[in-house]
Amino acid sequence: MTANAKTSSLSASPGASSASAIDAVTLDALAAFPAQLAAHFALFPVEARHWAPAAWEGVPSEPLTAIEQVCHVRDIEIDGYQLRIRRTLAEDDPLLASLDTEALARERRYGEDDPAAALAAFAAARRETLALLAAITPEQLVRRARFEGYGPLTFKSLIHYLCSHDQQHLAGLQWVLGQYDAAQLATR
Repeated sequence: MTANAKTSSLSASPGASSASAIDAVTLDALAAFPAQLAAHFALFPVEARHWAPAAWEGVPSEPLTAIEQVCHVRDIEIDGYQLRIRRTLAEDDPLLASLDTEALARERRYGEDDPAAALAAFAAARRETLALLAAITPEQLVRRARFEGYGPLTFKSLIHYLCSHDQQHLAGLQWVLGQYDAAQLATR
């Protein structure tokens, strides 16, 4: 397959929009993430969805149980990235707030959330995010903002951070599952 054929096949995939100036690889990754999140979460036995290791050293995401990871991703999509996207497009050099994961988990009682509802809400929110990104222009990609904890960025940077956040939580779920499996082995 030639480089042009690869580019064409990426652009034709479901997540990519030829009208958007955001690269097809990033759009495709963002579009694929809800199914990946659901598949990774499904690896957890029901009894392990709330399980936490004795120590979180080495976790590649925030220290959250499986159900808390799903709820966190949902809330960061809606209250974090969607708001940041809208503000970066509408305001000149806005300061974009970071959200307190621990406070959200505690206040919104992530551990008591219904996994199917949380996954469905996240998938709906991601579709809305993708709709926001569908017609981004090259001029909008260079809009500036400041992200608390990250510093100055462009709109394009913000979208890459969102994609990175997704991948961190897939890694976090795998890490928790690895810790759970190791703990089960120790009890046998």
